[in-house]
Formats: sequence, C-alpha cells, structure tokens
Amino acid sequence: MTTTPETEAHGPVDFVLLEFPMAGLNGRASEELIKLVEQGVIRLFDLLVVMKGEDGTVEVLELTDPGGPAAAFSYFDGAQSGLLGDEEIAEAASAILPGNLAALIVYENIWAAPFVAAVRDGGGELVGSTRIPAPDVMAALEALDAPPPVA
Repeated sequence: MTTTPETEAHGPVDFVLLEFPMAGLNGRASEELIKLVEQGVIRLFDLLVVMKGEDGTVEVLELTDPGGPAAAFSYFDGAQSGLLGDEEIAEAASAILPGNLAALIVYENIWAAPFVAAVRDGGGELVGSTRIPAPDVMAALEALDAPPPVA
C-alpha cells in the first residue's frame, strides 16, 4: 500500500490520566514512559502535569522546573499537540484528590500502525474499540486458575 498523508496508517490514540500522591513520586513512571517512546512502542502527543492543592486550586506544572514535582517528566517538555486544552485540564482536576498531581498523557500506539495498514489493505475498518480495565482482566485470569467449585 502506498501511503499519502490522507491514507497514512496510524495506531490507536489513547488518553490516560495517572494520579500520584505527592509523597509517592519516585520518577519510575517517567523512566518507563521514556523507554516506550525510545523503543518506538508509542508516540507521545501530549503530556501535562496538573497539581491540585489541598484547597482545591489547580495548577499546570512546568516540566522543566528542576526542583518541581513534575521534574521527572522534563524529558517530555514541549510535548504539546494541542489535543489537551482547558476542558481536559478541568476534567482531570475534578478527578484527582486534593494534594495529588496527575499526568495527562495522549499517545499513539505506533506498534499497531502496520496492523492498521494491513486491515485497510484488505478493505477493513475499525468499527468498535474498548479498553478492559486491568483489574477486570486480572480477576478473570485469576478465576481461570482457581480450582473448580466442589459440588
């Protein structure tokens, strides 16, 4: 398939909101996110870090503040495609607890792009998609490993 900008295959694009207690910040999440980007698993479109004060005030943090709570994400400074705006920031802030911060991340699953191209080459189109929460998957897998009930 020859791709043009109009037919270029992209992987699914996801939005995630990750909440962190201020006391639990250790930088591991950002290290793993960097690996995903550098390994070509995902393409990062947006990353914003929002802090909700104990009094409910909301602040978008600078990723490049060396002593700030968002400093671990400084690698991604400038990752702003315009997909996240004031509405998403307000929605994220309403979802997190006072005294916590959240990373809003929009990324493309570029690992899936060749599969998407193959589907389109066969005339196929994505007609539905959903994400199954990890706890539900884990519970279902654990249930498969459980011994059968005794009658």
